[in-house]
Amino acid sequence: MKNSYFKFIALCSMSVLTLTYSCKKLLIKQPVGVLGAAVLANKAGVDGLLIGAYSLLKGYTTSYGTAWETSIDNWVYGGIASDDAYKGSNTTDQPDAAPIESHSLDASNPFIQQKYKFNYIAIQRANDAIRELPLVKDGSVSAAYAAEVTAEARFLRGVFHMELAKMYRNVAYVDESVTYGTGNFNVSNPGPIWDKIEADFTAAMNVLPATQSQKGRANKYAAEALLAKAYMFDHKYSTALPLLTDLITNGVTSSGAKYALGAYEDNFNAATKNGPEAVFNVQMTVNDGSGGNNGNPGSILNFAAGPYTSCCGFYQPSLTLANAFLVDANGLPMFQRDANGVPASNVTGLPNDHGYLVNKSGVYTLGGAAGGAPFVPPANAVDPRLDWTVGRFGIPYLDWGLCGGEQWSRGDVTPYNPIKNVFYHSAQASTSDTGEGWAANQDDANSYNLVRFADVILWRAECYVEGGQLDLAQADVNLVRARMQNANYWVHTYIDNANPSKGFTNIPAANYQIGLYGTAPGTSFVAMGQALAREAVYTERQLELGMEGHRFFDLQRYDGLYGGPAGSGYMAKVENAHITQDVKLLGGNPVLNGHTFTAGKNELYPIPQGEIDIEAGKLKQNPGY
Repeated sequence: MKNSYFKFIALCSMSVLTLTYSCKKLLIKQPVGVLGAAVLANKAGVDGLLIGAYSLLKGYTTSYGTAWETSIDNWVYGGIASDDAYKGSNTTDQPDAAPIESHSLDASNPFIQQKYKFNYIAIQRANDAIRELPLVKDGSVSAAYAAEVTAEARFLRGVFHMELAKMYRNVAYVDESVTYGTGNFNVSNPGPIWDKIEADFTAAMNVLPATQSQKGRANKYAAEALLAKAYMFDHKYSTALPLLTDLITNGVTSSGAKYALGAYEDNFNAATKNGPEAVFNVQMTVNDGSGGNNGNPGSILNFAAGPYTSCCGFYQPSLTLANAFLVDANGLPMFQRDANGVPASNVTGLPNDHGYLVNKSGVYTLGGAAGGAPFVPPANAVDPRLDWTVGRFGIPYLDWGLCGGEQWSRGDVTPYNPIKNVFYHSAQASTSDTGEGWAANQDDANSYNLVRFADVILWRAECYVEGGQLDLAQADVNLVRARMQNANYWVHTYIDNANPSKGFTNIPAANYQIGLYGTAPGTSFVAMGQALAREAVYTERQLELGMEGHRFFDLQRYDGLYGGPAGSGYMAKVENAHITQDVKLLGGNPVLNGHTFTAGKNELYPIPQGEIDIEAGKLKQNPGY
């Protein structure tokens, strides 16, 4: 899992980061004791600065923050803050994450402070690469290479600004003209900065080549995809549409492979990363001499308490997410909602082992040793993506064995376990490492899919729905769904449950069914009409991208409060239905009990109070905080 490009990150990161970080005034205080710009005024120096900027894509550096507060996968801000997942463990461990899930945080929360600062550090590192180019006078940097560096740096600057815009919306845009200690800076936040993010991605797209010699570098199509994503947040559907069509028709990975939908699970396996679905992957490596610091920082707290580690269970799939995979007689999701926003699938829910206790023989029964019927995996028809997204009791958990369900979830909020971040037992030696010096086997080489091909297809489906082209939207949704009609891509039973290393049978591990829209009467998008077709697309993204850190931000951009087509208050309706139903089905949730999502406030995170104080009133707080 080694990659020479990213191994170099470890060599340059320590010297480069200090160029851009100030402990007090992030954007304007001149740091001391660092490499000067003149020392780096050559091709090697520019390369180091750019690679240093790439290194921060993973959302972690040993010099600032912690892996779980700043990681690019947004498991906190996009996952547990939505109906995707719960903050596992309890209310006292990682207590600052609890108010993010319960929507009760304030502007002093350390998590949002760390995330905010980290992304500006990363932006300044990208800007450092651009600022360094005019200083190179030794002839080592050609005009063509300078243009390439600038384009890649602007791509990275766009990504980091997008992270801020998704969370806080009203943030300062910082380009290379913002320099240290000169007074030439602007840290006000008058409103959204989507136009500036779009400009960075446009500039990058117009310069970057179609292929790169190193897989981790952005190419033309990665920039085009991020530009389309910015347009989706900006609700410019007609502008995004031709970009998305070009990506689907002509797009290739940085290695030159035509975009394609292969095995679903390949997106979450270090051995198959950077495959044909990789529009842009954030690269993670282990066993590379960095002591685990180049691995996936979002994983460290988020393994189930299974056979490979006992820590830490903080990112547990929700009942709402698991229930969304239930299908009707046509193999289609039950996404219709009642007047209170409760989805049909969540009224009773998928049977699970929550509430079952283990007797002395290790058997789950209602009431434990006192007796009762043993729990067995339910026979309900489900979308086959469920068991690649959610670890369920009695279902094969990669090649580790049958999932322990409630026994692996620390037993206090959910019977379900994360699985997309987990490495394979057979590959443990090459794909896992010790994270942050303490988390044995809890740092892994799984890349993070910042954008994958299914994203692109489903964005286009959204654009078609908003343009009234419902038949074309249906075709795109069916394209994504059809992938999972291939039974080779399903989870299968073990040959020997006691020895998973013997491999798998051809027998599906559960009752998997997946149908296509339009194949049964009344199921076509045209027959359903625009409103239900829109909800079908939204549900498809929930199913396809569950536990990947996107859900909160998808709900946010759908909401009419900020220009989305689903109507004002949509996000609050979905989130409050999740809280109500999951607390009801669980019989209580220590984090969610007594809380609600407040429309007009909780769609955004607060600007950190510490930053407002430092900037002496130039930064304005978001509504409601």
